[in-house]
Amino acid sequence: MLRKIIHIDMDAFFASIEQRDDPSLRGKPVAVGGNTDRGVVAAASYEARKYGVHSAMPSRIAARKCPGLIFVKSRFDVYRAVSATIMDIFRDYTDLVEPLSIDEAFLDVTTNKMGMPSATLIARDIKRRIFETTGLTASAGVSINKFMAKIASEQDKPDGLFVIKPEEVLDFIGNLPVEEFYGVGPSTTRKMHDLQLFTGQDIRNADLSMLTRNFGKAGIFFHQIANGIDDRPVVPHRERKSVGIEKTFLKDIDTTDEMLTELGDLEEGLWKRIKKHNVFGKTITLKVKYNDFEQITRSLTFLSPLKNQKELHAVVRDLLKIANPRKPVRLLGISISNFEEKERPKEVQLTINFD
Repeated sequence: MLRKIIHIDMDAFFASIEQRDDPSLRGKPVAVGGNTDRGVVAAASYEARKYGVHSAMPSRIAARKCPGLIFVKSRFDVYRAVSATIMDIFRDYTDLVEPLSIDEAFLDVTTNKMGMPSATLIARDIKRRIFETTGLTASAGVSINKFMAKIASEQDKPDGLFVIKPEEVLDFIGNLPVEEFYGVGPSTTRKMHDLQLFTGQDIRNADLSMLTRNFGKAGIFFHQIANGIDDRPVVPHRERKSVGIEKTFLKDIDTTDEMLTELGDLEEGLWKRIKKHNVFGKTITLKVKYNDFEQITRSLTFLSPLKNQKELHAVVRDLLKIANPRKPVRLLGISISNFEEKERPKEVQLTINFD
């Protein structure tokens, strides 16, 4: 039996909430985030996006691209509360809700609590309820699997509803440019173009061994997607895979002492999160972003989870030595992952990974 999958994506979520709550911002270019030289845009309204402003863009570049851009401070407590309301609406229709982030989710409505026969009708009803309850718009994509539903939700934004029917899947994905494949970034796009792969049809016709040789396991996934195959289930409860913390500095730092001081503060914050979530992992990762935005990560993995902040401190110091930053640093971050339920005695270093 073919599945009925919906992908719901809120439209410019943070910025739309700010425009909703402050009528003077409506119809104007808005960026959520700091407007300092070191600030980064967390979200942009559609009025700002017309000028090329987008999330993760440095604020100074955003301001240059969009004269008159209005910066507002983020209010994550408000965003989380609105998100919880929206997720509750989703669960009125199905328990198979897989949040991807605070503002988007997959829903499997093959069978649903409302007994509604049409996924399209369900998506339309969800959009209506979201607007009536929160005053915000959402875009929805409907299709037979997660990949196609995600692609569909991008086709008619904002406030759109796009359906890719079962009989339309192969033609639609066959004509889709590879750069519009969900998850395919600029570097993979360039590599595909170098291999004369420009559309889903090109990938469908490509030799599978060539795809795996050039893209590894992702090559198999690309080939399956190009043939309309995506058997991934909608998973309602995703296990936490990592806990992390990072900081962007108001001024670049370039000495080891400065970095160790900042990392000490980050260790304190990370350890609080580790204890809050009760997750103790075996892999510690250090993230370094230089002032030219080049980014590196270095990690150490152990046989058993770290159990106290003193051990975390020692590992982070080792990782900084391994990373050996040689340029001014604008951001540092540390995270813990590779969680294990059962602890094993004595920690033994296994690997050093260079990503």
